[in-house]
Amino acid sequence: MNEIQDGREVGHYLQLHGLSSVFHEALRPHMSLDRYKQGELICSQGDPSHTLYVLVKGKIKIYTDSAEGRTLILSFKTPVDTIGDIEYVQDAAILNTVEAVSSVEMISIPYKRLRSHAGDHAPFLQFLLTNISRKFYAKSLTMSFNLMQPVDVRLAGYLLSVAFADAEPESGGSISTSGLRDAAHLIGTSYRHVNRVLGQFAADGLIERTKGMILVKDRAGLSVRANHNIYES
Repeated sequence: MNEIQDGREVGHYLQLHGLSSVFHEALRPHMSLDRYKQGELICSQGDPSHTLYVLVKGKIKIYTDSAEGRTLILSFKTPVDTIGDIEYVQDAAILNTVEAVSSVEMISIPYKRLRSHAGDHAPFLQFLLTNISRKFYAKSLTMSFNLMQPVDVRLAGYLLSVAFADAEPESGGSISTSGLRDAAHLIGTSYRHVNRVLGQFAADGLIERTKGMILVKDRAGLSVRANHNIYES
């Protein structure tokens, strides 16, 4: 992670995403811009929580470890979204692991500064309420999806979310086959089953497997197979 103390860049993103009134001037000296590389962890489940993060560029992956030892994707997020808001309100440890899927930029604000400068600031409190309520709604849908949908639907959603981390809508997408074991764990199935489903996707013309890569050939068809990508919430 690379932390940048540059009020101009922070101000640019606040204005770009309509957050200037949410994070008022008294907070600005205490806000920084954090840059993460693809694959870098932003926070880990169970760690102490002391910072609110606002995703302003890139895509992140949020997943959780269950009591049974399974690791399940909860969602992929794009701007604007927040990490650490529930923990801020509950004064709790980090609920889920968050990882950068692409190059990511996040504004970070220490909890102690939020409590002293924005604890009774109505636009900020409304922002928190809106984000937290949306997350609980999305989590309910996603947990039902992980429990009830077959592996081919979950894998199609995963491929779409990862392959198009940075790509424009009309461009192609691809992922490295080196991540397939992680994908199997994240969607709650075996590596062997993932390979069987990928073989069916290839036979159906949805993807093409080359040396070390999986190329998405039919994004629209894969989206239909994924029920329009439930992991994007």
